Amino acid sequence: MRMPPVVSPQEWEAARQQMLVKEKAFTRARDALAAERRRMPWMAVEAAYEFEGPRGKASLLDLFEGRRQLIVYRAFFEPGVFGWPEHACRGCSLVADQVSNLAHLNARDTTLAYASRAPQADIARLKARMGWEMPWYTITDSFDADFGVDEWHGHNVFFRDGERVFRTYFINNRGDEAMGTTWSYLDISPLGRQETWEDSPEGYPQSPPYKWWNWHDNYAAEASPNLKWAEVSDASEAALRNPAPDARP
Repeated sequence: MRMPPVVSPQEWEAARQQMLVKEKAFTRARDALAAERRRMPWMAVEAAYEFEGPRGKASLLDLFEGRRQLIVYRAFFEPGVFGWPEHACRGCSLVADQVSNLAHLNARDTTLAYASRAPQADIARLKARMGWEMPWYTITDSFDADFGVDEWHGHNVFFRDGERVFRTYFINNRGDEAMGTTWSYLDISPLGRQETWEDSPEGYPQSPPYKWWNWHDNYAAEASPNLKWAEVSDASEAALRNPAPDARP
């Protein structure tokens, strides 16, 4: 292995500053892409899809769990997939291992669910073995074929308006690599992160950054803002509005 040049602290910092310019440009481009994604047209879902869940039969509408946004990842865990019946696909398992605590997504009116063709008993056993906690359903009809995930993995994004369901986005292949964090999921959702700095269509729900953040076990318990956290978040929000020249991208 040929190592890069070893330089002084001053030279290293100069090189970091040069890279930081490009990283900031990348961040702004990513935000602009997410803003454009929020303006994509939607597709009405007309078919009545049916799944099996831990509590029996479930419709696509049920997968929302009462929230407005739903992200469904098609994971390959079924007969014929390498690893069956002890494991799911290695790639899908790597994706599942990266899923962050779902309470933060739920706080933004968003549900993440997994779907496979394995029976529920096998899914429950796999989740217990691997320590996964996301809701995981059994596909029983043409859902996977209709949404481009019958032969490959992918994330489909849906929005619920009352009883009506719309498909708003789809990402697969290397696009799935980035998924797992609260932010990566929200960035592919129709409402985005729902923070005031975002470029979203008029009327979309938004609240100040930092303000809605909470410990994952405290969203339901905390009905009103904590005053001390409000002071901290005010300072953080001010820094976000007026970043120092060398602030992170």
